[in-house]
Amino acid sequence: MRVVFAGTPEFARMALQRLINAGFTVPLVLTQPDRPAGRGMKLQASPVKQCALEHGIPVAQPRSLRLDGKYPQDAAEARAALEAAQADVMVVAAYGLILPTWTLELPPHGCLNIHASLLPRWRGAAPIHRAIEAGDAETGVTIMQMDAGLDTGDMLLMERLAIAPTDTTALLHDRLAALGADLIVRALEQVASGQLHATPQPAQGVTYAHKIEKAESAVDWSLPATVIGQRIRAFDPFPGASTVLGGEVIKLWCCEIDSCSRPSGAASGQILSVDSAGVTVACGDGALRLTTLQRAGGKRLAAADFLRGFALEPGMVLGAGPEADAHH
Repeated sequence: MRVVFAGTPEFARMALQRLINAGFTVPLVLTQPDRPAGRGMKLQASPVKQCALEHGIPVAQPRSLRLDGKYPQDAAEARAALEAAQADVMVVAAYGLILPTWTLELPPHGCLNIHASLLPRWRGAAPIHRAIEAGDAETGVTIMQMDAGLDTGDMLLMERLAIAPTDTTALLHDRLAALGADLIVRALEQVASGQLHATPQPAQGVTYAHKIEKAESAVDWSLPATVIGQRIRAFDPFPGASTVLGGEVIKLWCCEIDSCSRPSGAASGQILSVDSAGVTVACGDGALRLTTLQRAGGKRLAAADFLRGFALEPGMVLGAGPEADAHH
């Protein structure tokens, strides 16, 4: 079976590697154009491109696939390459470009998408982050027959995965990527034997996982401790939850709900206690113990190490400007 693959980040690379290992013929890979990255901002190939090149697979990197769009030449060249590949099916995972109708209709078996949620919950760009942020008990992977809508196509296979109370987006991402890689191999084996059955998505329970914006990283201490804790885990590794003290940004990476009773007079964001186990902060409801923190330009540090270089004391208020923080 000939499989064209379209994807860009590490999540997609794992699926491509599994397809190659499973013996599928991959005549062409589509991925996003190289982007500047790292300290030197040198152009860097996507994880999917690196994997394709290691296996000698031709790579196309159109800026758009829309023949009537801003880059018609890119789209026309990509179309020629796709037609020449003569694929039976196209597999799409976190590709990052909209697929126009001509793309969806080109392979005989259409385009199958690996989506990291239990559809129709968390359609859209950031399903892993949003599931953790919302406090969902489980998520999973849906293999979907793509149509012209945003993650609206019929469901082909679905597998559930529990979200642990300590899961971050980074941890959950790796488990879902491995699950997605397994499921797409299973789906293609069923396509080949004519055993794959499509089920329309339910009309109830649709939610959208909007793209994560950097502006969301600032912690609002008036929220309940459980909600802030979910956000800290959801925003690891990107964009990282943060707070300010005396004009300096502090990133927050690990925390635990503190069972101590929050003093009724404490302000939201006020530091209640500081010890080697962590920095306990009053929230709108309950308190949170911060156990891994990071200064701008520094490394992630356990609370005890962080406190050696940054004096935090009870009574200081996080999320406030210099005037709120006379002891600092």
